[in-house]
Amino acid sequence: MSTHTAPRLSIHHHAEPGQLARRLGYLGLLPFIGGALFIWLLVGRIDETPFIFVVRGLTCYAAMVVSFLGGLHWGLVMWQSNTPEPEHVEYKRALWTGIGYSLFAWLTVLMPPHAGLAAMGFVLIACYLFDRKRYPELGVAGWLTLRFRLTVVASLCCFLAAAQI
Repeated sequence: MSTHTAPRLSIHHHAEPGQLARRLGYLGLLPFIGGALFIWLLVGRIDETPFIFVVRGLTCYAAMVVSFLGGLHWGLVMWQSNTPEPEHVEYKRALWTGIGYSLFAWLTVLMPPHAGLAAMGFVLIACYLFDRKRYPELGVAGWLTLRFRLTVVASLCCFLAAAQI
């Protein structure tokens, strides 16, 4: 029997996202921009049912993005861990952070639409501010510039949409 283990990916502290990651990140802003634009242009001009569908769609999409951001923490510690339950503070913090992001996102979906979208804008900003401290611990500080740009646009769209409802 071989005791050979698969090689681990080397994560560089200052590694930056590649072109595909940047493109997909910016592409992921389309539902934010489209949803906010739709809400601003059509509030009071269409039936309530399709309007509420778009508002809920934007809120749910934002919640999925925040849950995805929390999942990144789990993925990074899973990739970097050598033991099932390391006692490192960063490991535990990353796991709790991932769960926290999802729980906050879920709460925003349960709120009335105007409050949920506004809260989601704040959650997106809070996630970025938290990740500014955590990404260096997890070896991915080079992704923070992209995260900042995506956060600014996504949270602004949530705030603008909430202001129009």
